[in-house]
Amino acid sequence: MSDIQQSQSSATPHQATSLLIERLLQGEFICRTTDEEGWRALKSGSTRNYIEQFLNQINRTLASAGEGEVFFCGYLHLGESERKVISSQFRDICNGLVPLVEWLVLVQEASGQDAPLTEGAAIRLIELQARIDETPAFKEQLAKLSHYRLFGSTSSQSEAQIKLIFKRLLELGYLSRPNSEKQIYIATGKIDYLYEVIRFIDETEGLSLEAQAETASQKDLL
Repeated sequence: MSDIQQSQSSATPHQATSLLIERLLQGEFICRTTDEEGWRALKSGSTRNYIEQFLNQINRTLASAGEGEVFFCGYLHLGESERKVISSQFRDICNGLVPLVEWLVLVQEASGQDAPLTEGAAIRLIELQARIDETPAFKEQLAKLSHYRLFGSTSSQSEAQIKLIFKRLLELGYLSRPNSEKQIYIATGKIDYLYEVIRFIDETEGLSLEAQAETASQKDLL
């Protein structure tokens, strides 16, 4: 059990809801992987309605992604200041979009999975690194990926490269690590949110990212 889940389990229902609101306002994504207790609370109509009413008072709203399985805080009405914040957040995501997508493709290909990584999927770092080390093309992809500004690796060793990438993705909230003594990472709902951002860009900019992802095993993405 994580520190967050422990604190919530020892809190009263009102305190737990207040903690949940604080986390939403801090920009966190609540899903079953990151906080199962909070996720279950948000799936409850009464709790969700209470939080929505509270957020509405400060021009916020409870938004969701991943077919309603991931919750986060959005703006209720957009004024000039709100648009600036959203534009900045969206720009940050877009700036890291290429390395994030290339990482998703590398994990999918190296793991031999037919479907892309989604919330709740486990990644065993040692096994993944072994598969990458066995294939020169994967090692080349990893090296290229690790040197993007988002990750900023200066190492030529695949072990150091992949560990830095996973450390950074943990910091960004795309992965969780339930047990710090084990090299097992779990994809969070923020990855499902990222897919929705990609679809939005694809639809509005005509980049055909989704079609490229489907053929990623035949050619490089982006």
